[in-house]
Amino acid sequence: MHALVFTGAGRVELQNVPPPDAAEDETVVTVRASGICGSELHGFRTVGMRVPPLIMGHEFVGTTDAGDRVVINPLISCQSCDSCLRGEPQVCRTRGLLGVSRPGGFAETVAVPTGALYPLPLGVGWSAATLIEPLANAVHAWSARGDGDRVGVIGAGAIGLVCALVARFHGAEVTVSETSTDRREVAESLGLTVTTALPGEYDTVFDAVGAQVTRVSAIERCRPAGTAVWLGLAADDVQLAGNPVVRQEKRIVGSFAYTPADFAAAVDLATTLDLSWTTDVPLSEADAAFYSLANGNTAIAKAVIVPDSVVGT
Repeated sequence: MHALVFTGAGRVELQNVPPPDAAEDETVVTVRASGICGSELHGFRTVGMRVPPLIMGHEFVGTTDAGDRVVINPLISCQSCDSCLRGEPQVCRTRGLLGVSRPGGFAETVAVPTGALYPLPLGVGWSAATLIEPLANAVHAWSARGDGDRVGVIGAGAIGLVCALVARFHGAEVTVSETSTDRREVAESLGLTVTTALPGEYDTVFDAVGAQVTRVSAIERCRPAGTAVWLGLAADDVQLAGNPVVRQEKRIVGSFAYTPADFAAAVDLATTLDLSWTTDVPLSEADAAFYSLANGNTAIAKAVIVPDSVVGT
């Protein structure tokens, strides 16, 4: 079968690879669409969590041999540690992820744990459905927010947009900051209030970028006793002034992935939110599209790899 393979630091290649063999507790899914995540665009530059050769892709949907439309929860946990038993598999110490610790959805077919399959509602198209996984991140982040309905979102990439859509769905007054003209236009097309930098103060600020400047800004834009929720993973090190956090009782909360309940809620939300801002890329051109995005192309809000046979259909 054809697949886009991470072959080394900074390299992805289209290859012919053997199709997967499903274990007893697995199901083979024919991939209909697979979103390219910002974490992959950053992560492929070095060999770390992702070890080549690897088929990446953790935001994917498809059909089973029985013809069922499914969306896949890519998070893999041990299901027996204290975190898992508390219903928090996203912080399982030995967690894995399809497309990171084992083959993912940048291929024609993929074997996934049968328990990871969720029925995909008929009203949600294939490309839009790839946003369910990012949407689950936003659902989880919303649960970490502080009190109040004034919400700021830093970054209008896919994660920032779904955070804003979830906040608005819950009745919040939302402002999104984004420096890219292309991404601002997408956010505006969704009816969101957009600026280049967050003005004033907010009850909660979601940082969907994860850079030094955005993490600090998320804290600074919070009101006293407000909450900064960090989702973005663009950088690791961060320096900030600690005393203002203490004196103004600001909270900094990390938000990673989602619980099974969050994922199920995202499946339901996908039927009501506008998730039409994806761009299809045929699998045969996925390597070029991947490099373009990795090199800073922001004209595409969300690139989705699809089989060549369905492009334009």
